[in-house]
Amino acid sequence: MAKTHYLSRQDARRIAVRAQLLERQRPAGLVPAVRRLTLLQLDPTNAVAPSADLVAWSRLGPSYSPGDLRAALDDRRLFELLAIVRPVEDIALYRAGMAVWPGAGELRDWQVACRDWVMVNDACRRDILRRVRESGPLPSRALPDTCAMPWASTGWTNNQNVAKLLEFMARRGEVAIAGRKGRERLWDLAERVYPEVTVLPLEEAARERDRRRLRALGIAREEATMLAVEPASVGEAGELAVIEDVRGEWRVDPAYLDGAPFEGRAALLSPFDRLVHDRQRAQEIFEFEYQLEMYKPAAKRRWGYFALPILFGDRLIGKVDAKADRKAGVLVVHAIHQDEPFTAEMTAAVNDEVASLAAWLTMGLRRNG
Repeated sequence: MAKTHYLSRQDARRIAVRAQLLERQRPAGLVPAVRRLTLLQLDPTNAVAPSADLVAWSRLGPSYSPGDLRAALDDRRLFELLAIVRPVEDIALYRAGMAVWPGAGELRDWQVACRDWVMVNDACRRDILRRVRESGPLPSRALPDTCAMPWASTGWTNNQNVAKLLEFMARRGEVAIAGRKGRERLWDLAERVYPEVTVLPLEEAARERDRRRLRALGIAREEATMLAVEPASVGEAGELAVIEDVRGEWRVDPAYLDGAPFEGRAALLSPFDRLVHDRQRAQEIFEFEYQLEMYKPAAKRRWGYFALPILFGDRLIGKVDAKADRKAGVLVVHAIHQDEPFTAEMTAAVNDEVASLAAWLTMGLRRNG
């Protein structure tokens, strides 16, 4: 019979914080941190700083520069796939899935629709492949739209035919992002971007992704609410756990049950940070309520357009409503929301983090100004 671990909420919180590299001891560098976290999510929202940079800064501190991420992508220690940055060696976990896109086994209706749309526009797909093969990395605007059928969507991708086709071609493993020119992605043949790796079979790769995801999260549900970017569930990875006063069973990575002392610190987190991105998990383990309110009318916001969750030790204690004023070169703090009354120690630690973020942003603005 599988062993079940009985944990307090504090145990679970500390495991989650430790797994996400948010203890007092910081990681050795960006690439080792991404290997442990498994990913950095790219998001265009830049109210304070791009989310990937905020996540890296919250782990590495003021020594981190956004140029470090660009350099790691340029020299292929990291790679970008579908707005996610991952360690380059992890391509081995995705190649088998690319080969059977849009999926193995019985397909859902939306998968069939995507497959059929690509088939109808096969001439455009082949034209894109020919152009990048002959010319090298190209931005999407350099690729003519010769699609026979437009992409129909109720969202921003409606009639964005080349962009959508490139996305599907990336999912198929035909093209990949070779770099960026400014903010524009440059597309090339995947075989010229990805390293040669031993591709794991489909089911083995899925199990390994679950294992690495649990290593990055520390504790998670076997099955969880599907998130848009990365699953929150971890399958049968790790070992069973029960958290005091929290319903149901969890999976825990036993590596975090080694009895090592916990040394916490304060940190300001991106709203997309994986410590809080699964809002239900954050509520269950940390008793932390959060919603990203950038899509709400200003009058209906409780915490702010892009409020930063505040970590103190093993607790999430509030939000910082802030915005970078790039013209003035300053960080504007509209409010600091306290989910519980701050102690003097909390206040001092949060103020130090806000000052550190402001200084880091100011240095970046000067460097890029």
